[in-house]
Amino acid sequence: MDSRFNERRSEVGIGDALIKKMSGEYYKTQKSVNEYIHLAKGFNGSELIDKLKNVLQQHSIVLEIGSGPGTDWSILNRFYKVVGSDFSLEFLNHLRYKYPTGEFLNLDAVTLKTEQKFDGIYSNKVLHHLKDKELIESIKNQHKTLNDGGIICHSFWKGEDSEIFKGLFVNYHDKSSLRKFYEAGFDILTLDTYKEFEDGDSLLLIGKKK
Repeated sequence: MDSRFNERRSEVGIGDALIKKMSGEYYKTQKSVNEYIHLAKGFNGSELIDKLKNVLQQHSIVLEIGSGPGTDWSILNRFYKVVGSDFSLEFLNHLRYKYPTGEFLNLDAVTLKTEQKFDGIYSNKVLHHLKDKELIESIKNQHKTLNDGGIICHSFWKGEDSEIFKGLFVNYHDKSSLRKFYEAGFDILTLDTYKEFEDGDSLLLIGKKK
């Protein structure tokens, strides 16, 4: 199933450059970031954000992990006070230039080293690049970074095991594994499959801090 996802991503126009976003040196240059932005046009998390809006009050303070080109950040910003973040300095340069009034942090998805507190944390196909131990650490730090009763909203590729594809680590998950990782610190409000390219190829998890 993992191979079909990769083939499908190529069919819809997401080529090698896009899936190399977080591998090697690719995302560290202005040229490669511009290429990524071009290839990623037309893809956004509006469906996920609509579900987030059902459980997180508008004007709440939200941290986005892995803002990349800023597509989802701009949607979130219509409803929330959103703080973007990325580990790539080139993406941060792009974000700060395109959205000069926005706030963007240089954050690692695992350590989340910030003194700020948030009502919500959002990511769209970012945390599946973490190994299991890294994801567990990230979840602990998300819990620390959230205000009481805070909400998380994350999407993942659905599948089994993990792989290195075009130099990019991808950690596939199913409902059982995500529930195991998150249920100690969060009441799971939503854990559903949805379609990115194929029926049921993705998972959405929304939880509330215990």
